[in-house]
Amino acid sequence: MGVHERIAGEGVGGGPDGRAHLVVVGNGMAGCRAVEELLARDPGRYRVTIFGAEPHVNYNRIMLSPVLAGEKTFDDIVINGLDWYHDNGIELITGDPVLAIDRVGKSVTARSGRTVSYDKLLIATGSDPFIIPVPGKDLPGVISFRDMADVDHMLAAAGAGGDAVVIGGGLLGLEAAHGLTLRGMKVTVLHLMPTLMERQLDEAAGWLLKTALEARGQTILTGADTAEIVGDTAVEGVRLKDGTLIPASLVVMAVGIRPSVTLARDAGLDIGRGIKVDDHMVTSDPDVLAVGECVEHDGNVYGLVAPLWDMCRALADGLVEQHSGYRGSVTSTKLKVSGIDVFSAGDFSGMEGVEDIVLRDASRGIYKRVVVKDERIVGAVLYGDTGDGNWYFDLLKKQENISDIRDLLIFGQSFASGGGQADPKAAVAALSDDAEICGCNGVSKARVCQAIVDGAVSLDAVRSTCKASASCGSCTGLVEQLLSITLGEDYGSEHIVKTLCKCTSFGHDDVRREIVAQGMRAIPEVMQKLHWSTPDGCSSCRPALNYYLLCAWPGEYVDDQQSRFVNERMHANIQKDGTYSVVPRMWGGLTNPRELRAIADVVEKFNAPMVKVTGGQRLDIFGIRKEDLPAVWADLNAGGMVSGHAYGKSLRTVKTCVGSEWCRFGTQDSTGLGVRIERMTWGSWMPHKFKIAVSGCPRNCAEATIKDFGVVCVDSGYELHVGGNGGIKVRATDLLCKVATEQQAMDYCAAFIQLYREHARYLERTAPWIERVGLDFINSRIVDDEAGREALTARFLFSQSFSQDDPWAARAAGAEAEQHQHLGEFRPLDAIAAE
Repeated sequence: MGVHERIAGEGVGGGPDGRAHLVVVGNGMAGCRAVEELLARDPGRYRVTIFGAEPHVNYNRIMLSPVLAGEKTFDDIVINGLDWYHDNGIELITGDPVLAIDRVGKSVTARSGRTVSYDKLLIATGSDPFIIPVPGKDLPGVISFRDMADVDHMLAAAGAGGDAVVIGGGLLGLEAAHGLTLRGMKVTVLHLMPTLMERQLDEAAGWLLKTALEARGQTILTGADTAEIVGDTAVEGVRLKDGTLIPASLVVMAVGIRPSVTLARDAGLDIGRGIKVDDHMVTSDPDVLAVGECVEHDGNVYGLVAPLWDMCRALADGLVEQHSGYRGSVTSTKLKVSGIDVFSAGDFSGMEGVEDIVLRDASRGIYKRVVVKDERIVGAVLYGDTGDGNWYFDLLKKQENISDIRDLLIFGQSFASGGGQADPKAAVAALSDDAEICGCNGVSKARVCQAIVDGAVSLDAVRSTCKASASCGSCTGLVEQLLSITLGEDYGSEHIVKTLCKCTSFGHDDVRREIVAQGMRAIPEVMQKLHWSTPDGCSSCRPALNYYLLCAWPGEYVDDQQSRFVNERMHANIQKDGTYSVVPRMWGGLTNPRELRAIADVVEKFNAPMVKVTGGQRLDIFGIRKEDLPAVWADLNAGGMVSGHAYGKSLRTVKTCVGSEWCRFGTQDSTGLGVRIERMTWGSWMPHKFKIAVSGCPRNCAEATIKDFGVVCVDSGYELHVGGNGGIKVRATDLLCKVATEQQAMDYCAAFIQLYREHARYLERTAPWIERVGLDFINSRIVDDEAGREALTARFLFSQSFSQDDPWAARAAGAEAEQHQHLGEFRPLDAIAAE
C-alpha cells in the first residue's frame, strides 16, 4: 500500500463543504501546474485531491539529469513542497496510483483500494517509457530514465562500479550517459539512427555532438540495432544484430516515450495517439479533463514543457468559466546536452524549394544552419552557440520577411540589428514585446520587462515572479540582458537590494521595516501586503518572516513551528544516518549528580550509541530515533534539564573557565557571571546561532575573543568583546568597551543582543553583520548613548519574559530553583524584567 500524506484543510477529503471536488490523477509537473493556475484564478472554488504514483511531492522532472550528474539534490528540484499542499488545502495521496475510473459513479479507485468521488476529474498521467521488445528486457538491471526511482537505481549501480549501456541517442539517453560517466562508469551509447538526436539536429550538428561526447570518454555507436540483452539472473551485456557483444551491468532504455493512456482507455474515453481533448482540455466526457504529455490535441502530441504550460492555462480558464482555449503550439528546442548548447526549431529536413544558410566555426566548435523558403525562416539548427535561437524562432513563428537582413542573418541578431556591428544588448532590445524569452514556461519579453519594472531587480526575483529562466536555465543570458537594459547602470550595482528570497523583490531590511510600519502580525498578511509571488513562500522566506515577526511583536505573534528548520521543530540535531542528537543545557558548563544521572538513564533506556563532550562544555547524546525524542525530553526534564538549543537560531552556549573561585590566575568569578548571563539570555531567538564566553583572566581559557559576545575578566573589571567567529572563517572580536561591574556586563550584553536582533538579517552571524554596519554603529547605539542602551536592554528583557517559556522543550517545574551553591540567590525572570 502506498504512502498517504493527508495534507488538507478542513473539509478536504471529507464531507461536502459546498465546493466542487476536483480530483487530479498525477502529481507531476503538468497536474500541479494546472492546479497552480486554478489557484491563481479562484483559490476557493474547488477542493482538490491529488493522487501521485511516486512517493514524492511534485518535482521538476527536467532536472533529473543534474541530480544524476551530482550537480543538484532532490530537494533542489522540488517545485511544490509539502507546505504548498497544506497551505492551499490540498489532499495529497502519494505512492498510491489510480487504477480505475468509474465515470457513471464519478469516482476513482487507487491501488490501495481507496475510492474517492469527484465532481471534476483531471487526468495528468504523463507518458510511459518505450521498452524495446527484445529478449532480456525484463532482467534486473534494465531500467528507463523517467523518475527519481530510476535515478536512485543508476546511482546505486554507479556506486557498485562496472560498465553501462544506454540504448537511445536522444536527449534523455545522452544525459543518462553523461551522468553515469561523471559517476565513474564506462558508458556505451547505442543509437539506431545514423545521427544523434535526429529529431532535433541535422547530420552536421549530430556529428559535432557525437565527436564532443566521444572526446569526453563515452563510446557512441550509431546505426546500432539491439538484438538482445544478455544475462541469466541479471544484466551481463547487450548483443547487437551484427553479433557485437558489449559487457554491461546496467542497461538504460531511453528510446522514446508514449502517452500514458491505459487508465483513460479502460474508462472508455476517446483515445488516439493520446487522450483526445478539445481547446479547453475536456475529454469525450465533459466532467473529465486531461493535460500534459498524455493528451492529443488537434492530432498533435507534445513532449516539451512550453505547450504543457499553455494547456494548463487554458484548462484553468475553463474551470473558472473564462474559456480562453488552447490553439496548439509551435515548438522549439533549446537544450544543454551534457554541457553542450543545442537549439532547433521548425523543419530542416530538406523540403523542396528551400535554401540553407550555414556558418561553421571549427575552432570554436560552432555550427549554425538557417533554412529559408520564400524569404522566410522555416527551420534552424544551432550547435555550440544558441544565443540567437529565440530570435530565429520569433522570426519563424511570425513568418517575417527577412530579405532586408538576409546577408547578415546567419551572424545573429546583434549584427543584423546593428548593421553589421556586434551589439548583443541592442539585439535583445530590438526583440518584439511578444518575442518568447523562456520557451520552457512560455514567457514573453514584455512579461519579463514588466516583472523588472514591478520590482524584480535580480535574476532570482525574475525567476520567482514570472518563471523566466526557472526551469532549464538556457535563457538566463537573455533575462540578464533584459535586466541590464531595463535597469541601466543600476543593474548589478551595490545599490540593488539583495532580495530576501526568490518569492519577493523586497530585501530583508525592507521587510522588517514594513512589518513594523504596517503593524503586520502574521506571515500570510506579510505575503499578501508585500505582494509575494508565491502563494505560501518557501523554505528561505518563511523562517525569516517568522523570526522578524517574533522580534517585532514579542508576546503578540504566535511562533509558527512549521516555519522552522527541521532541527528546531524536532528539538534535536538530525544526523547523516537519520537519527538525532540531543543536547541538554548545562548552565555555564556546570552540572551535578542529578543531571548526570538523568543523562545516563536516557542513554541506557534509549540505547544511545555515543555520548560526547561538546566544545560548548555540554554532553551530546547521539543516535536517538525520531519517535523517541518526546520521551527523551520528558525524562531529561524530569531530571531538571532543559534544551541546550544546540539546533536553534538562538543562544547556543555560554562557555566559562573556573575563574577566581578555583584558578590562581582568575581575577573575577567568571563561572558565576557566565551562568547568570546564560540564564538571562537562554531561549532567546536570534537571526543566527549566538555564542558567549566568559574568561576569568586575560589568558582567555574560555576563548572569549572568538565568540559573538565575549567577556574577559581583568583586575579592574570586565572587557567586553563583540563579533567573533571561530568557524570556517575565523574572526577575532572587536573590543566594545570596559565596564566595572557584573551588572553592567550583563546590561551591555543584553543591549548588544537586542541591537543585533533588531538590525541583522536572518541567517547573518554577528561577524558579517558588524563588518557590514561597522563598529562605529555599534558604539553609537550602545556605548555612547546611555538612554538608547537602557532601552535596548529593556526591550530584550521584555521579549525574554515570553521567549523563556521555551516552546522547544518544556522545562520541568521547579528546575530553575536548583542552583549551584556558589551562585547565591537566583533571580526569577520577572524580577530581572522589573529591574
